[in-house]
Amino acid sequence: MQIAIVGLAGCGKTTVFNTLTRGHAETGGYGGLQLNVGVVKVPDGRLDKLAVVFKPKKIVQADVTYVDLPAPPASTEGHVGTEELPAEHLARLRDAEALLHVVRAWDDQARPHASGSVDPARDLEQLDLEFILADLAMVDRRLERLRGSGRHGTPAEREANEREEGALARLKPILEAGRPIRDEALDPEEERLLRGFRFLTQKPVLVLLNVGESALSEAPALIANVQAGYPHKHAMIDSLSARIEMELGELEPDEAAVFMEELGLAESSLDRVIALSYRLVGLISFLTAGPDEVRAWPIPDGSSAVEAAGAIHTDLAKGFIRAETIGYEDLLLLGSMAEAKKHGKVRAEGRTYRVRDGDVLEILFSR
Repeated sequence: MQIAIVGLAGCGKTTVFNTLTRGHAETGGYGGLQLNVGVVKVPDGRLDKLAVVFKPKKIVQADVTYVDLPAPPASTEGHVGTEELPAEHLARLRDAEALLHVVRAWDDQARPHASGSVDPARDLEQLDLEFILADLAMVDRRLERLRGSGRHGTPAEREANEREEGALARLKPILEAGRPIRDEALDPEEERLLRGFRFLTQKPVLVLLNVGESALSEAPALIANVQAGYPHKHAMIDSLSARIEMELGELEPDEAAVFMEELGLAESSLDRVIALSYRLVGLISFLTAGPDEVRAWPIPDGSSAVEAAGAIHTDLAKGFIRAETIGYEDLLLLGSMAEAKKHGKVRAEGRTYRVRDGDVLEILFSR
């Protein structure tokens, strides 16, 4: 899973990237062209508890790849700002499954906002508009081609082009009205036709308000205020103080706990943001547990048992017989699959069983 960290220049997104990845990417460039990539383990306390029981050789967490991208230049007449990014950067942006949009919500006279004032709602709308313009430009170019050369070819090719043209023509007025594609209910055929475009406004988004230390107590009210003016679908809004989280990450656990207590923080915001990123793209985790490893396996919510088997290895899906399944809590309580079977807690599930978050699976298959 890859998530693109985006935001206007000076919002602190590279500091957010550093806190999430424990990285040391250069900050303060105000829109430089540096691209940063880091992999983050998804926190899952269930693995640690299962490890106490099974004493595995290793613990394997699910992971998220974050890509910190430079801010796009502002669009001008005839030039879409996002498309002015280097080709690699734009490809990374379009390939991401979701966006983490960092919005400046901290004030610092030593580092004034480029627009003269701190206004999260304004900044959020500004970058959203850039992504809408990028998608609209792509729609316009493709429609022009379909209405020209798309009229030629075999009957089957012309029919396919007509279906694609119809789907794009429906999106055009939506984008022209300033609305993201993710607000629209697309039918399965439209989803299939549009998948290859990798539209930016179709991606789910986590809006992360980057607040200052002095405004930590005001963060819930700020989140509520931004949510009230941002009624878009497939969007989450949360907050953190990137600078504080970066300082916490440099401390020993005991020192960090004292610092958090002084600030009135019950928990680090980082684990919450990583978990929200995971949920944002509709993923859950099923678990496997044994003496070799305890592991979390990410799959889309709604996946079947045979699809879960395929996430482990394609051979398990091909030769799937059944999935012996137990909930994490029951397995933790009983201590082993053998003991769970004695108590009748292990279920035999078939190919179509819908796997639930926290299910512990043993896949039986024919070789």
